[in-house]
Amino acid sequence: MIKRSAGLFGVLICLALAGCGKDWGVDQRGSAVTAQQLEGQWLVINYWAEWCGPCRTEVPELNALDSARDDVTVLGVNFDGLQGDELAAAADDLGIAFRVLSVDPADRLDLPRSAVLPVTYIVDTAGVVREHLVGEQTKEGLLARLDTLRQQR
Repeated sequence: MIKRSAGLFGVLICLALAGCGKDWGVDQRGSAVTAQQLEGQWLVINYWAEWCGPCRTEVPELNALDSARDDVTVLGVNFDGLQGDELAAAADDLGIAFRVLSVDPADRLDLPRSAVLPVTYIVDTAGVVREHLVGEQTKEGLLARLDTLRQQR
């Protein structure tokens, strides 16, 4: 009985955590973005658009950040809501190497709609939004911010 109760308790705790077991949809290539793939990751969620000059400038920085650490994943979100082939073409046009979500995670993470771009959110390993950054970001600046947030835990 104790083992069964402990197992049920573990399931309930997991369900209570943000995003536990709930997948994130598909990326710009149609590949599933699963909760398991993002488990234990700090997420850097960046909203971008083709018409946004600073978005274009920061893409190489975000590409570099995505491959800089094993515990950090960059996820893009197209501000204009592009889907399918249009999303893939826009991401390719900007040189985006990181994954771009086809489903906006704003509702999932309770993110406000930004009036300006680019906007970047840092989400910790527990699924808590820890930072809201407006404007163009750099790899080094984001790594420094991630280090500071980790120390605050």
